[in-house]
Amino acid sequence: MQALEQRLGYTFADRSWLDTALTHSSFANEKPQTRHSNERLEFLGDAVLGFCAAKTICRLYPDMPEGDMTRLRSELVCEASLHQVALALGLGEYIHLGKNEQCNGGRTRPSILADCVEAVIAAIYMDGGLDSAERFIADHILSDIRSGRRPARTDYKTQLQEKLQRFGGTAPVYTIVDESGPDHNKTFTASVALHDGAAVRGMGKSKKEAEQAAAKAALEQLES
Repeated sequence: MQALEQRLGYTFADRSWLDTALTHSSFANEKPQTRHSNERLEFLGDAVLGFCAAKTICRLYPDMPEGDMTRLRSELVCEASLHQVALALGLGEYIHLGKNEQCNGGRTRPSILADCVEAVIAAIYMDGGLDSAERFIADHILSDIRSGRRPARTDYKTQLQEKLQRFGGTAPVYTIVDESGPDHNKTFTASVALHDGAAVRGMGKSKKEAEQAAAKAALEQLES
C-alpha cells in the first residue's frame, strides 16, 4: 500500500478506505462477511470528480459557453480518460478481484479500472477531505487542462448528441436492452434511437461502455 500511496501522492490516515476502494464486487461477493465492494465509493467519487472538474473549468475558462463546458467536463471524466489515469497509476496491480473476474482479464478491463479511480477519489475525500481529493484530481486527471492542453475527443455520446442537434434532432435516448453472463462477468447491450426512428446497438462490459459503443456505431452509420 505504501508504494501505491506514493503513486497517488497521498498518504492515508486510515488505509481501510483505500483497501475498500480497491475491492471489486466480484471479490466482495466471495467474502460477504468481511469485505465491502467499492461501488458506494465509486458513486461518491463520481460526484466529487464532477464537481472538481466543473470548478476547474469555470476558473480556467471564464468565457467558455455552457455547452462547451459540459462537453469538456464529459471528456475529462469519461471512462476512457479515467482508464488512462488508472493505467498510469498501475491500479490494476492492486485491485482485489474474484477468481473468475481475474481469470477473465479484469485487471485490464477499462470499466473496472475507471470505476476504481472514482472509488480512490472518494477514499481520499473520506480520509482527508475535499482539499486532498482536489489535489489528487488536479495532479492526475486535470493536469492537461491546467497546463493549457485539451483532451482528445473520446466521448462518443457527446459527439453523437452534438451531431444530432446540429441537424435539428432531439437528444439521443439510450436503453439497456439486454444483459447476459454471470454477475462477475456480464455483457450489456445498449440501444440508441436516432432521429429517423432507427435504433443502433452496442455491447460492453458495463452499461456506460455499451452506451459508448452504441453511440460510436450510430456515428459511423450517420457518416456512412
